[in-house]
Amino acid sequence: MSANSRTRLVLKITAGQEDAERCAQGFTVAATAAASGVQVSLWLTGEAAWFALPGRASKFDLAHAAPLNDLLAAVLETGTVTLCSQCAQRRNINPDQIISGIRI
Repeated sequence: MSANSRTRLVLKITAGQEDAERCAQGFTVAATAAASGVQVSLWLTGEAAWFALPGRASKFDLAHAAPLNDLLAAVLETGTVTLCSQCAQRRNINPDQIISGIRI
C-alpha cells in the first residue's frame, strides 16, 4: 500500500487522569491503528494537553491498561501528535517544554 493510499485516522483526546478510562481508550485506539499501518494524527486537547510534557504519560495509572507513555511513543513513531495551541496556552505550556516530535 502506498503512503498516499493509506487509511487515515484523526483522533482527538480531551480527557486526562480525571477520566482515566476514557483517556486510555483514546491512546489505545491511536496506538493500535498506528501499529496496523494506519496514518494517525493524534490531537491532545483539554486535560490531555498535559501528556505533551515529558514524564506526564509515565505517571498515568489505570489498572489493566497499557502504559500511556508506550502508547504515545507508538503513535509518535509513525504518526503525528499535535498539542492544541489554545489548550497549551491555558495551561501555561510553552513549545520548548513539550516532548520532541509533538507539534503545536
